[in-house]
Amino acid sequence: MAEPQRAASIVDIPRKPRSKKMRWIAAAGGIVIAAVVTVALSRLRAAAPLVDRASLWTDTVKRGPMLREVKGPGTLVPEQIRLITADTAGRVERIPLRPGALVEAGTILLELSNPDVMLQALDAERQLAQAKADLINMRANTNGNELSTESGLATLEAQAADAERRAKADQQLAKDGVISGVEARQQIEKATELSRRLLLEKRRLGVVSGSGKEVVAAQEAQIERLKAVVAFRRKQVDSMKVRSIERGVLSELPLELGQWVTPGALLAKVVQPERLKAVLRIPETQARDLALGLPGSIDTRNGIVQGKVARISPSANQGSVEVDVSLPGELPRGARPDLTVEGTIQIEKLADVLYVGRPAGAQPEGQIELFKLTKDGEEAHRVKVKLGRSSVATVEVVEGLSEGDAVVLSDMSAWDQTDRVRLK
Repeated sequence: MAEPQRAASIVDIPRKPRSKKMRWIAAAGGIVIAAVVTVALSRLRAAAPLVDRASLWTDTVKRGPMLREVKGPGTLVPEQIRLITADTAGRVERIPLRPGALVEAGTILLELSNPDVMLQALDAERQLAQAKADLINMRANTNGNELSTESGLATLEAQAADAERRAKADQQLAKDGVISGVEARQQIEKATELSRRLLLEKRRLGVVSGSGKEVVAAQEAQIERLKAVVAFRRKQVDSMKVRSIERGVLSELPLELGQWVTPGALLAKVVQPERLKAVLRIPETQARDLALGLPGSIDTRNGIVQGKVARISPSANQGSVEVDVSLPGELPRGARPDLTVEGTIQIEKLADVLYVGRPAGAQPEGQIELFKLTKDGEEAHRVKVKLGRSSVATVEVVEGLSEGDAVVLSDMSAWDQTDRVRLK
């Protein structure tokens, strides 16, 4: 048997090993490609949000004259208000009139009662009558004392004169030896004593007369004081019939029958309805340029009335400043006190400025970000705008916009995270 043939030997074909350098180049290329793709993707802008054009308020930047105005709500207030207060305490007994009634000076608005006031008036009159009676007695006593003193003085004058004559006669008789010298000296001493008593009595008459006049004068002064008290008490009694001081319209009467009022309490208010003024409340951020005499227009809902600024409150109250605008004598029909109005005050007219409608939240002399529309109107991009002087509906543009630019004035705070929006 033939010997089998040996299988042919299978040997691997030798291959050339791959170079490590090529592997490194391929890896580096992959990294570069990945980096380029990442940067390209990062630079891609996110799709702009879509905004309904009809919901936006837009305006175009213009150049020309701009009227600066400030506006605020207010009310019509009478220029002259007369408050009638209680002079004394009392109880309301009668109210013949009610608010809205026309009154004249002296018209009784209501009547009060207070027994204590009546008693005080009667007591004051009693004291005055007693003082007058005392004055009559004082005058009678004074006159009687003066007459009595004068009578005694006349008697002393006669006695002194007689004693002096007797002293002279006795002195002559003593010289002639008819009477002794002792008797003559006694008569002389008696005449001297009567002369001294006469001097003292004259002084006493002066004192009595002077003191009597002083007492009478003091009593007369007391009577004058009591007359003033009586007049005051009578005025208190009369004040319980509360009367209007002047002609006008009874605006308020906040009392009811039987109500007790205290001195100084408000009883009624009388106003002059034909002389009204507007009291406006201007936001404090817009009131810095206000001045007296500026023209203003008041919308009374029945017509517009022109006036002038007459008063500016020196302080702000709850974010606003009160401004009084004086109005002409004739007002539209329906104008009455406490009527709600709206006023506009003209500050100045700027001749040639760049301006636009006032955006939401814009402050004068400030900076704001607005969305400016592209020329095709399909998108709006955020831009920074510097503002200047402002008015009610417009504001001056200092930087950031040009004439003819269209901007969104609506509140765009919902899109604070994006710099552009698409309009549909």
